[in-house]
Formats: sequence, structure tokens, C-alpha cells
Amino acid sequence: MNLEQIERNNQQGRFASLKTWGKLVPFLRPYSKQLAVIVIFMLLAAGCDITYPLLSGYAVDTFVTPRTSRGIGGFALVYGGVVLAQTIGTMIFARIALKVEMYLGRDLKKKLFVHLQTLSFSYYNTTPVGTIVARVMSDTNRIGSVFAWSLSDIFWSAAYVVGSMGVMLATNWRLALLVIVVVPPIALLTLYFQKRILAINRQARRINAEITRHYNEGISGAKTSKTLVIEDKNTAAFQQVTSRMRDTTVKGVVLNAVYVPIIGFLTALAVAFVLTGGGNMVLGEAIGIGELTVFVNFALGIADPVQTLARTISNFISTQANIERVSALLELQPDITDTPQVVAKYGTALDPKRENWEPLVGHITFEDVTFRYPDGQENVLEHFNLDVPAGTTVAIVGETGAGKSTLVNLACRFFEPTGGRILIDGKDYRERSQLWLHSNIGYVLQTPHLFSGTVKENIRYGRLDATDQEIVAAAKLVNAHDFITHMEHGYDSDVGEGGGQLSTGEKQLLSFARAVLANPKIFVLDEATASIDTHTEALIQEAISTLLEGRTSFLIAHRLSTIRKADLILVVRAGKIIERGTHQELMDRGGYYADLYQKQFETESTQQVLNG
Repeated sequence: MNLEQIERNNQQGRFASLKTWGKLVPFLRPYSKQLAVIVIFMLLAAGCDITYPLLSGYAVDTFVTPRTSRGIGGFALVYGGVVLAQTIGTMIFARIALKVEMYLGRDLKKKLFVHLQTLSFSYYNTTPVGTIVARVMSDTNRIGSVFAWSLSDIFWSAAYVVGSMGVMLATNWRLALLVIVVVPPIALLTLYFQKRILAINRQARRINAEITRHYNEGISGAKTSKTLVIEDKNTAAFQQVTSRMRDTTVKGVVLNAVYVPIIGFLTALAVAFVLTGGGNMVLGEAIGIGELTVFVNFALGIADPVQTLARTISNFISTQANIERVSALLELQPDITDTPQVVAKYGTALDPKRENWEPLVGHITFEDVTFRYPDGQENVLEHFNLDVPAGTTVAIVGETGAGKSTLVNLACRFFEPTGGRILIDGKDYRERSQLWLHSNIGYVLQTPHLFSGTVKENIRYGRLDATDQEIVAAAKLVNAHDFITHMEHGYDSDVGEGGGQLSTGEKQLLSFARAVLANPKIFVLDEATASIDTHTEALIQEAISTLLEGRTSFLIAHRLSTIRKADLILVVRAGKIIERGTHQELMDRGGYYADLYQKQFETESTQQVLNG
């Protein structure tokens, strides 16, 4: 089940779903004490607010009506004590609420980040970075904020409304009923608007993810946009998605603009009833001035908490969309998982049991393998068999888009066979952990990726416990040492974000050094020299012969001249393997490979002549 299907399943309910909110319980449990303290302080704050009208009524009966100030000092101390207690309580509450907001958001981000590490490669191939970033950052921030602040508003508002109702009922039940009569309409209106507000906010969160994606692509692809002169197209696309966000947001604002004033109108109507009825009772001497003062203050004061309660409930409703998006990502399962038996023996990617890992030799066998991509309609491989003894170099060639990476993806267990099995050292690789296999693979991509940090730190990613001497040795082995030492700070030089301070060739040499440092038993070079200059390619080709010695290796190659020494060449066309053999065998056969090689040879020869 993919992410969109999980989200649709989570959104089947028409109203706010307790099941959806219940998914946050594990994250809220560590902060149950803090949340309890917040609730207690909000109840105390509501109690203080309820006390003020009572003190006002007492002041009218004790000091105003008798026209005396006797005992006013003690009254002032009590009044000041209530104000001080509420002030101190509010300060403590704000401090705790801020921590809950920060820590809850942090925990959600951490859980999402860890979960993202477990997802399969296919997820990242099909999911825009902006979509992931929006869920990890903005959605989690919204959830933390709502639980820290909106939750307290709900308890304060509810406690004040219920408490003041209780006091009013005790004071004069007839007038109290005039206020209570507006509660059912408020509840019905909340249910009516709830569905619409939730639907709009779901749509807004999806559009927000698109905006984040446009930001990410606009920044990361700025150079490409400028060289292609497509700034106007990027701007138009961005304006289109932001216009959709504006329209959706306006719809949400309109709903809230209708909902909140209606609640305010009903509350004001109740206040008018109270003032009219109470005024007549005073004229009829049924109640005193002090009692009327208490009741009027409650009637006036109840308007704000009722509106706050309605507004906060609306905010909570809209936050369900954020919870659905976060929980959907957390519920997304990787396409490839280890069995419970494998996990018990070998551990997980985040908690490996390396002591149980067998040494990997590198003998790979494809045994009657059939494979179809998860979103594909046809088999890419059918009953395919291939035996790759340890230390064998297999080259995979073909035109761009022919499907050269399929075999490598299967061998590395980035995907698993639809039928048949793949053996590593004579054992089905599904009987061992993914991390065991991946830890023994050195993968060098055509477009190398470097992390922000120094040269030394980027090479050390190959093996985190490597010494500085081992890092230097790896760099020397791939002919990267010379250019590194000519940098301003040598191995401590910063490579910039994504390696932006280095040329493509230099980044590729560092990625080779990183792979070498890991000392893998299986090497994969995915067109690793296709996008670099001839001088750097010569340096890398010189290193490759040393690197691949004694290791099983897969070379995905575009330049056929670089793989003539391979033990086995597989020729791929339209997703199918149409030829196999050594370079000489394929040339003697005079088939597709020979024709492809001859055309490349002529092109490269012509280029050399043109270059002098």
C-alpha cells in the first residue's frame, strides 16, 4: 500500500476521528505529566477568572451600596493575591507549554527521520523531496503547537464556561437558562462546519507540499534553470500552485469568517437576554445590585471563552489533516523487509547484530529469476539465470534507458525478484539482513553526492571508525590525494553543500575514496566515469584495476572502451538481455554489441582528430 492509499484510508471518516488522534498517544505519553500540569494551571486560571465577578459583586454589596471603605484593605489583599496567583501560574504554564511544543515536534521529526531511513529506494525514486520535507517540518510543527497551546485554550474555555454556568445557575437559574439555550445551536454549527473545514485543510496541506517541492527544485536547480533560460516557466508554475493555495486558503478563511461570527452572535444574543431579564428583576427588586453585577460580569465574560472554544475546536479540526499526513508516512512500510527470523538473528539497520554476520565472499547466482517493477505491466526479466563467481567483473552495457540498472538493483537487493531467487555465497539473500549485504557493497554513482562538511568527513562516511591514515591511504589509492593537498586546508577543507566547492571529477574521486575505505566485497560502478573529463577518467581507470582485484564487481558502462577487460559483458536492449559474453566473443559474433562498439569507436576517433 502506497502513501496516497494510506492517506485516503485515514480520511474516510466524515468528522474528526478519534482513531486518527489516538495515533499521537505514544508521542504524548512521555509528556503526560507536563500536559497534566498545563491542564491544572488552566483550570486554576479559569477558577481565578470565575472569582473576579464574585469579588466584584462582593465589593458592590460591601463597599459601594453601604458607601463605606471599612475592610477594603483586606479585600484588596485577596484581590491582589488572586491576580498574583494567576500571573505566576500563567508564567509557569507558558514555560511548560513551550517545552511541550518544542519536544513534541522534535520527537515527531526524529521518529519520521528514523522511519525514512528504513524505507526502500523505490519510495525516494517516486516521492518529491518537498513532499517529504513538508511532512517532517511544517506538519510536525503544527501538531506540537496545537497540543501545547490550543489544548490549554480548550480546557480554560471549557472550565470557565462550565464554572460560570454553575455559578449562574446557583445565583439565578432562570437567567442561566437564557445562556444555556444557545449551547445546542453552537454544537450543531460546529458539527456542520467541521467536515468542510477539515476537507479544505487537507487540500491545503497537499498544496503546501507542492509549494515546498517547487522551492526545493527552484533552489537546487537554479543553475540549470538559468542555463536553460526557463525562469519564466518556473515562475509561472510557482504562481499557479500558489494561486491554488490562495484560493483554498480563502475558502478556509471564509468558512471560519462565517463560523466564528455566528458563534459570537449567539453569545451576544445570550448576553442581551441576560441583561434584559436581569434588568427587569432588579426593577422588580427580585435580585440585588451585587447579584446583578455578578451575573452581568459572567454574561459579558462568557462571550470570549465561548468564541475561543469555538475557534480552538476549529483549529483542532484543521490539525487532523496534519496528523493524517504524518501518521500516513509513519505507517508506510518499505517494499523490502527482512523476515522476523532474519531480524532476530542479524538485527535491523538501526540495531544490527554484527557478531552474527557471516563474512561475504561475493559469489552471486541468479536462479530462474523473473522480475517486474512494482508499477510495471511487463516482466523485465523472465527465467533469467546467471552465475557470477567471486571476483568476477560483470559489465552491463546498452543505450540510455535500456534498463541497465535492473540487474544491479536486484543483485544489491534494492528490489527483489518477482519469481525465482538470488543467492549470495550459495544462500538466498532474503535469509540474511539487508544491512549485511549493503554493508558489503561499494556503490559509486554517475552523479556523486557529497554531504556538507570537510573532505575528511566525507571520505570517512565509508567507514566511520577509520583513522586519518586510512583516509589518506584510500585517497591515494584512487589518485585523489594530490588535488586534496592542494586545497587551502587539505583534508579539512569544506566541500560546500552537496560538494558545491568541488568539480564533478573531484567529487567523483572522493566518492571512490569513500567506497574504497569501506573495503566492500562487491563493487558497483554506475557509469561512474560518464560525466567527468578525460584526465580524471584516466586517473579513475588506473585506480579501478586495483580496486576491483579480488572483488565481485558490476560495471554499468556507457563508454564501451572502458569495459573490454570485463570477465562477462551483458548487453541490454529494451529492458531485455539480448547478448552475453566476453568482449572478444561479442565482437566475433558481430551482433548488436559489435555494431554499438564500432559506432562508438568511430565517434571517439573522430572526436580525437577534431581535438588535435
